[in-house]
Amino acid sequence: MMPIDNAIYDRLGSGWWDESNPLNALNGSFTPARFAYFRDVLDRLGLDPAGLRAVDVGCGGGFLAEEFAHIGCRVLGVDPSEVSIRTARQHATASGLKIGYVVNAGERLALKDESVDIAYCCDVLEHVAELDQVVAETARVLKPGGVYLFDTINRTRASKLFFIKLLQEWRLTRVVDTGVHSWAMFIKPLELEAILRRHGLRLGEIVGLGPRAGLASLGWNFVRVRLGQLSFGEASRRMDIGQVRRIDLSYLGYATKLSRRSGSGASPPG
Repeated sequence: MMPIDNAIYDRLGSGWWDESNPLNALNGSFTPARFAYFRDVLDRLGLDPAGLRAVDVGCGGGFLAEEFAHIGCRVLGVDPSEVSIRTARQHATASGLKIGYVVNAGERLALKDESVDIAYCCDVLEHVAELDQVVAETARVLKPGGVYLFDTINRTRASKLFFIKLLQEWRLTRVVDTGVHSWAMFIKPLELEAILRRHGLRLGEIVGLGPRAGLASLGWNFVRVRLGQLSFGEASRRMDIGQVRRIDLSYLGYATKLSRRSGSGASPPG
């Protein structure tokens, strides 16, 4: 089994916004799907995002940070990759967006207690060695009543087939020639709910996130990427990532910070 390689975000981090770069596969249809759900959550909670302070934990090249900035949030993006932060800053400046970016790890956020209204963490939780500490820090900086938005990968046979075999190990379809995920670090919803509760975050809901394209189409498109016939950005769009009924691949959700560490949230499925 390949060891997880988080150094890839420094090696390839100058090309987050380049559709020929493997990291751009995380944009395509992933960013629109994630943001549409998060915006819907804010609407359902009756929150006007204009002027709210948001922290993007593990912001990468700034895909979601820019989306939240466009709807009026005051966004701070944090990421341990200096190369990724530099890329995010450059793209925000070129786009005329005011977004703060700092090199900072999620395990020790350089923010004051109860200083942000929204925190979000996407494609990150399954990469960190200290998951409990990252959630604890997120809870610390959230104001009471603040919203925590997240997505991550479930630890199931289906996720092993899709994320480990198809996208990582099989020579003809893998996205990069290194290990970007470890199946053992994927997180079951009940495990995440327990961590959230321990740190005063009440789970609101969990919904499925996944490709709506067929498996044969997915595999063929990534073969075409390997053959140089399709960009990573286009392959990502053709995956047609969105909300799905199944949660055995990836899932999205939100939690709110309790004013007191009491109460319980909705129990997610398996």
